[in-house]
Amino acid sequence: MSNGNHQLHTLVVRVENKAGVLARVAGLFARRGFNIDSLAVAPVVDESFSRITIVVDVESAPLEQIVKQLHKLVNVLDIVELSPTEAVERELMVITVRSDAIDELKALTQEFHATWLDDRSGQAMISISSFPARVEEFEERLKPYGIVELQRSGKIALHRLPD
Repeated sequence: MSNGNHQLHTLVVRVENKAGVLARVAGLFARRGFNIDSLAVAPVVDESFSRITIVVDVESAPLEQIVKQLHKLVNVLDIVELSPTEAVERELMVITVRSDAIDELKALTQEFHATWLDDRSGQAMISISSFPARVEEFEERLKPYGIVELQRSGKIALHRLPD
């Protein structure tokens, strides 16, 4: 999920919670050649709607064009761009690493306020929920131990609470 030199923007798309809506949104991106850096979707408080958080790479298309195309989809109700300064962002990662150095791994887990889930058969499973850059940093710090498997949720975000 590293953004490298890419210019990433976070869009929150409220849609009707109906079968096929996510496929239509993903299909739009595929047909137009728009690049998705991450995507997370789930129903909201009113389960007749879902919230799709899409992190888009505007190297593949101007943001205005992406928003215009999304608005054309019948089940899309509204779209909001969230800047990092007006949003609280989080991401979840569950990762399995080789656990030859249990004490070092447990110290690293504590340093990052991650959660030790399990260790057996020479492997350790750890989870972290934090802002995306912190998750990325944790992943980088675990690489020397030997990553066996990992899954990241993609970024989710909400507007910050008003002052």
